[in-house]
Amino acid sequence: MAKEFYKHWRPNEKSEALVSIAQSIIEDYQREGYTLTLRQLYYQFVARDLIENSERSYKNLGTVITKARMAGLLDWEAIEDRNREHKEFWFQEDETSVIERLPNYIQFDQWDRQPFYVEVWVEKEALGNVVSRACDPYLVPHMSCKGYLSASEAWRAGKRYEQKLYDGKRCVLIHLGDHDPSGIDMTRDNRDRIDLFTRMPQEVEVVRLALNRDQIDQFNPPPNPAKITDSRAKEYIKRFGSTSWELDALEPQVMTEMIQSEIDKYIDERIWNEVANEQKDVEHLLSKLHSRWPDIKHLLEC
Repeated sequence: MAKEFYKHWRPNEKSEALVSIAQSIIEDYQREGYTLTLRQLYYQFVARDLIENSERSYKNLGTVITKARMAGLLDWEAIEDRNREHKEFWFQEDETSVIERLPNYIQFDQWDRQPFYVEVWVEKEALGNVVSRACDPYLVPHMSCKGYLSASEAWRAGKRYEQKLYDGKRCVLIHLGDHDPSGIDMTRDNRDRIDLFTRMPQEVEVVRLALNRDQIDQFNPPPNPAKITDSRAKEYIKRFGSTSWELDALEPQVMTEMIQSEIDKYIDERIWNEVANEQKDVEHLLSKLHSRWPDIKHLLEC
């Protein structure tokens, strides 16, 4: 826990209740291994009918949470901003520690012999951590698109898929986005640009995994008004009505299970286990290197 005091704050009864509920929600997610964004925390309040779903409520909750953190009432590490990242470097000067960890640095390409090549894209950078948690155990490449993908990144993605298609892979792109005029259209845009940059139309299967109407009916996320100012609103309203829903409103665990269940469809378990056993053999060999390191080091220094 990283509660630190910086400024005095005397919350009123309503704010005190918000902080207490926020603490309870945060602790529940920490036990599951998740760190929430402010937006995700806000949707947990909305889903529980504790506050209304409006921009004003979101800003008010953000103000209360900030004041509570400054007053040492909430853990600073419990809420993260995934739109801003500080890059650090890792240093290690002890060769014995490096040798000891060598088995951890070995990672065979589990997908090299698989018939499929899979990537997962999510509309929002704020959900990158959830997608990473789902994809990393499966060694699946993933990307936060930050809305519509830039031309540069779309071209690079096209070239990746083009190479995999030439390698004989069956290629899949799994996309997750908001259920709103732009979020729905982004899946179409990704499909069109992958077709364009691979020069192989319809060879890459694009799967819109979420957010879809059946999931809205199942999980009942808080609704938002459709953005009338969005140039795609007219077609969206014609198809879905005047309500939209954000992907952030889904429980992180629900999203994680959804992604992993989809990835499972493209894995040949026999090949996966075969590669995993080969990797274990190499890890075992490297662990022997650590146990013999003093002798090896002596020989090298002679």
